[in-house]
Amino acid sequence: MPFILKKFNAPKGERIQLFLLKELGYKPAIAHRLISRGRIFDSNQNSYLISESIKEDCVYIALFEGHTRGLKPLHIFKDFAIFDKPSKLVIHPNSKKTEYSLLDEIRYHFGDKANQAHRIDAETSGLVLVGKHEKATNTLAGMFEAKEYKKSYLAIVEGKIDKEITINENLKKEGKKIGVRMATCSSDEGKKSVTHVKPISYNEEKDLTLIELIPITGRQHQIRVHLNSIGHRILGDPIYGVDDIKAEAYLNKTLSEEDRLKATNSHRLWLHANYLEFKFHKVIYKIFSKNPEIYKEFES
Repeated sequence: MPFILKKFNAPKGERIQLFLLKELGYKPAIAHRLISRGRIFDSNQNSYLISESIKEDCVYIALFEGHTRGLKPLHIFKDFAIFDKPSKLVIHPNSKKTEYSLLDEIRYHFGDKANQAHRIDAETSGLVLVGKHEKATNTLAGMFEAKEYKKSYLAIVEGKIDKEITINENLKKEGKKIGVRMATCSSDEGKKSVTHVKPISYNEEKDLTLIELIPITGRQHQIRVHLNSIGHRILGDPIYGVDDIKAEAYLNKTLSEEDRLKATNSHRLWLHANYLEFKFHKVIYKIFSKNPEIYKEFES
């Protein structure tokens, strides 16, 4: 398990937040996060509240310790690294019960100061940029927030696309039963969203098209919503292009592999973060994925 309970000697009666700041040297935001997420305990496994004082001569803290399952970085540089993430691997643990995430590999390879600089969906495979220390992570994360990068994706979609398309449709929360779903909307609603679509190859036997996608904006589920809105759902998408019952079962982790295959025609979402270009310390980096799985699926 990634969270390990560690014991620390502590002065009885001191405010728990002050102890984390003064004695253990945590930054205020991290100390607050540990307490608010219930990761500071007494010997009876009761979580401390932020206003409480230490009840004993020790405290227990649930700390994340990464472990490996053999996933290695695609590239390693002085201040950052890049992983080629497989599909269905979450980047960050959703709870203390998450047995394995990309953060495990990040911390295993580069220590507890390393972090991802951005995120992609769990089912999306491909490139994830990682800062090896806090300063690099903050710089790289700021680059993503400011859109100072270029990236492209590969996807397998249902139906034939035979020309380049620019999808310029605003997005908003769907506001119905499936809370994570986004929907296209009129230009006076939602947020501006633009995706360029370039066809690469068409599989006539399967009626599938391999495409390259360049998202100009970076909205939640943007690529998936845009493609579904023009009648070309991504192969294996369990949220868009399926009924509410199937989508809800998927989100609740109760959708069987058999039912998913029937509803989406695949066991995974065939969307892959394939290319990333950015400038760091005056050097331009152009990184391509080396994962051929999407090509194998399309050609099989």
